[in-house]
Amino acid sequence: MDLGLNGKVAIVTGGSEGIGKAIATRLVAEGANVVICARRADVLRQAATEIQKEGPGKVVAVQADVTRPEDIERVVRTALDAFGRVDILVNNAGRSNAHPFEAVNDATWQEDLDLKLMAWVRFIRLVVPEMRKNGGGRVINIAMVGGKAPGPRSVPTTVSRAAGIALTKALSKELAPDRILVNAVCVGLIKSGQMRRRWERNFADKMSLDEWYAQLGKDIPLGRVGEAEEVANLVAFLASERASYITGAAVNCDGGLAPVT
Repeated sequence: MDLGLNGKVAIVTGGSEGIGKAIATRLVAEGANVVICARRADVLRQAATEIQKEGPGKVVAVQADVTRPEDIERVVRTALDAFGRVDILVNNAGRSNAHPFEAVNDATWQEDLDLKLMAWVRFIRLVVPEMRKNGGGRVINIAMVGGKAPGPRSVPTTVSRAAGIALTKALSKELAPDRILVNAVCVGLIKSGQMRRRWERNFADKMSLDEWYAQLGKDIPLGRVGEAEEVANLVAFLASERASYITGAAVNCDGGLAPVT
């Protein structure tokens, strides 16, 4: 199915590995030109080289920390300088940060909100005027199912993700007259660099990575941990004209794990 993404311009944050890299790879395979950003320059450069091999679209890598407003401005400016427009924004950068409530101080709360909420706000604020010039666009925010159904010892992550889902819904209504569609993808347990590092820290001396994933999968209705490419497929669809009547949605991509839709 042709998604009609050839020649579109996308920004994918956190694009150096895991879900972000898979999303950028899928968009490039569809012919979109993609700007990826991440903090680690060496990993980012390697990712850009690998992604470029997967399709006709072009890839530009920008080292950036999305908690810094000046870095966000540089990413958007790079996209405009390189390709002249922005059609798609995928807010993906983030990391797990779940603790008991009483263990979280003000600095940790603020850091998480800057990474997972304010980065979204700042990127969207910069790209919306450009999307209006183009007659529309897509904003796709990568959240988590815990933002809908938070568990114990899950703050600040679940709170910042819940705020992001609310932002998605509010902006979908506000930007609809401009044909800017705003949706969220709420992921569950997905294979990623973060998941691998968690295994290395806590379980590598006890079981293999595949064994750990199999153990985690026992609690998921579909019986397995998800693949980053499965999230990427959903994002590519939401970015396309095939999803032209979908906005304000927060779609679970979790193998049935979440108790709410």
